[in-house]
Amino acid sequence: MTVLELMERAGIQNETLAIAYIKDALHLIQSNTKEKIKVSKQDVLNASDGDDNVYRLPADLIAIENISILDTSDSRYKRIKRISSQPHYLLEDTSPWVVT
Repeated sequence: MTVLELMERAGIQNETLAIAYIKDALHLIQSNTKEKIKVSKQDVLNASDGDDNVYRLPADLIAIENISILDTSDSRYKRIKRISSQPHYLLEDTSPWVVT
């Protein structure tokens, strides 16, 4: 479909405005779609130094969409819900450095 055909269907007289609308629409479509989604399954590693639950994440990772764990009682993956707010706990500064 050409720009002129789009202009006729939308009832727009200004060609520059029509091209701007088309570019905005394409940009909106591109920004709302995910480009590369990889699915990965991992076992939780038990570390010998007491640092349990270590995960090997890929170097090109940008965002984690969701996390599921295998429920061994019924052999199905259960999704873990995200925390929507910051946990309410107080952290104490135990560093020996004093700022003056």
